[in-house]
Amino acid sequence: MNIFVTGGAGYIGSATAEALLKAGHSVTVYDSLVTGHRQAVPEGVNFIQADLSDSRALAGALSGQKFEAVMHFAAFIEAGESMKDPGKFLRNNLVNSIALIEAAVKAGVGRFVLSSTAAVYQSSESPLNEESTLGPTNTYGYTKLAVEQTLDWYRQIYGLHFAALRYFNASGALPGRGEAHQPESHLIPRVLQVALGQAENAYVFGTDYPTPDGTCIRDYIHIGDLVSAHILALGALGERDKMIYNIGSGQGYSVCEVIDTASAVSGRAIPVIEKERRPGDSARLVASSEKIRRELGWNPQHDSLKDIIGSAWKWHNEHPHGYD
Repeated sequence: MNIFVTGGAGYIGSATAEALLKAGHSVTVYDSLVTGHRQAVPEGVNFIQADLSDSRALAGALSGQKFEAVMHFAAFIEAGESMKDPGKFLRNNLVNSIALIEAAVKAGVGRFVLSSTAAVYQSSESPLNEESTLGPTNTYGYTKLAVEQTLDWYRQIYGLHFAALRYFNASGALPGRGEAHQPESHLIPRVLQVALGQAENAYVFGTDYPTPDGTCIRDYIHIGDLVSAHILALGALGERDKMIYNIGSGQGYSVCEVIDTASAVSGRAIPVIEKERRPGDSARLVASSEKIRRELGWNPQHDSLKDIIGSAWKWHNEHPHGYD
């Protein structure tokens, strides 16, 4: 297939673009490089540097050749920031996504795969499945849910087949590919920066949650397993018109457990400063991925937190300054 990948210079988008190339697909990456890295774009793709808000560039890119599918990774991802600057997230994650969906339909694209999030759900003591109660606690989660709902209307009205993959803390690294955000706020790369001596300490936001150690519990999924889920969903859209799947390991780890594991893997002490809760953080978000396992045969290969952090530690040691 010929596939249009937005956000293909980012952490997950670039890894997916590389996997698509290896599977024999043709790939065009469309990325503004506002948060992405040109060095992360795999060789062999057609690269277009432009913003989704540039309607002329977007329409030209989608009409310049025939695409069978769009895979959409271009979004701001910091839940905490979304509660400080909601307009930024509403404009980019929601308004720009609607423009992309509209342009894709006008260009005759038949399949759309959305990078969604577990943040669409309410916090729950039980593993979350696709029927769990929706209820975003931050603007970021709201924008993703709104895009999912928009896609469903375009499915009903125009016949656009779509898959939304709701995933839970993409983590770890692949050879040559890892997390490199500026500034870094994701837990695993942040604590590894401390282990590398690039930051003085890690932060724990809230120690009074209703969890065993008082810190938030999250499900961490290796980027390689996440990419494989995207590839499977893309292929299945030929036979199905709507798919919504949770993508996670099914294991929950607290912030303190992540920090302790990172310290053990790196062999370095990781000092911690405790701070107040951040607005929008849920106490517990853990996935049940039984549906995609059952329907598409997805089988994660990296479900150990130690292995996930180990792969990230290796990448950060080899790329201490990210892609720069």
